[in-house]
Amino acid sequence: MKRILVTGAAGFVGSNLCAKLLQEPNNYIIGLDNLYTGRIKNIESLSGNKNFEFINSDIQEYIDIEVKQIYNAACPASPPAYQKSPTYTTKTSVYGAINLLDLATKYNAVMFQFSTSEVYGDPKQHPQKESYRGHVNPIGIRSCYDEGKRVAESLCFDYNREFGTKVKVIRIFNTYGPRMDPLDGRVVSNFIMQALRGDDITIYGDGTQTRSFCYVDDLVDGIIRMMNDSRDDFYGPVNLGNPDEFTMLELAQKVIGLTGSKSKVVHKPLPADDPTQRRPDISLAKQEFGWEPKVLLDDGLKKTIKYFNTYIK
Repeated sequence: MKRILVTGAAGFVGSNLCAKLLQEPNNYIIGLDNLYTGRIKNIESLSGNKNFEFINSDIQEYIDIEVKQIYNAACPASPPAYQKSPTYTTKTSVYGAINLLDLATKYNAVMFQFSTSEVYGDPKQHPQKESYRGHVNPIGIRSCYDEGKRVAESLCFDYNREFGTKVKVIRIFNTYGPRMDPLDGRVVSNFIMQALRGDDITIYGDGTQTRSFCYVDDLVDGIIRMMNDSRDDFYGPVNLGNPDEFTMLELAQKVIGLTGSKSKVVHKPLPADDPTQRRPDISLAKQEFGWEPKVLLDDGLKKTIKYFNTYIK
């Protein structure tokens, strides 16, 4: 059996990744989560699988588990969650990366770091290539997440250079789909839940700011492809996201149309340091391991709306 550690296993992306990895009969998955933002509901369907084990623990504390692969998806990812305790968020990224890199070094495992498009900040390059060094406010209200992830990337490459630790780094752009927390404060979940309830749909700013939305199944496919790439000298970072770009107004209208809602759009002030544009250049992922997203936004939204409908009473 291939023993695989997935941290943040009860989170949105982590739980979808665990479910996909368990489709391979020779994988034994150890899911670790402290349930700070993760939810047991996300892994209930996995609990009966003999090849899945769950540990309630925090990656800020060192763990000693012999594994061959480590997927580090543990960190609050939505602004309301990571701003709730910014020092905790930074410690999760930094202490967590150190602990998991030490573990990978000890057992000659591969450490796969989930980084983020937030390392680009409010970008001056569009679309964003991996070579772009970003335009980040290091002392702003989002910096606990942005800078924590940037340090985690730095640690991965330093461990590789200093100790020969096997590492891989991806930068995830906006992702959506089933197992999202309906109250996590991100734009897709906000819009869908507001539309399903018939509430006003809240757009911050004038709504012309853009994002690119990747369906979670596409993201997980890219993650596994990169992890299983056998080259020891291919570390990344690699952008994973959908290059199709939409304004917040366009997204709101799609959600209203797909839900049949009578919700109206209302505008509120734009939060500090909120990026005006975000779109990945995925040329590297295409070139290196043949990945590109397949699910169109309308199709992915329909599946996500169906999932969120279960929360409406």
